[in-house]
Amino acid sequence: MLKGLRVFLSVIVVILSGYSLLTQSFKVMPYSMLLLSALILVTGLIELQKNKKEFWGYLCIVVSLFALSGSIQGFLLN
Repeated sequence: MLKGLRVFLSVIVVILSGYSLLTQSFKVMPYSMLLLSALILVTGLIELQKNKKEFWGYLCIVVSLFALSGSIQGFLLN
């Protein structure tokens, strides 16, 4: 289930980022960053579910929190 969600989020992030680059309209950037943080969080959870309690799973979760904070700032400033 998480792998399907990861693919879905990847497609949506690529579509939103491509739209933003092609139209030079960066109003969708906070949404893109929010979905990107969700994608990184799902990737971290997949790594932790593999029973490989390694550094990369935890790093993905921390990075997703940073991306989430950037997304929240984008929502508040626009």
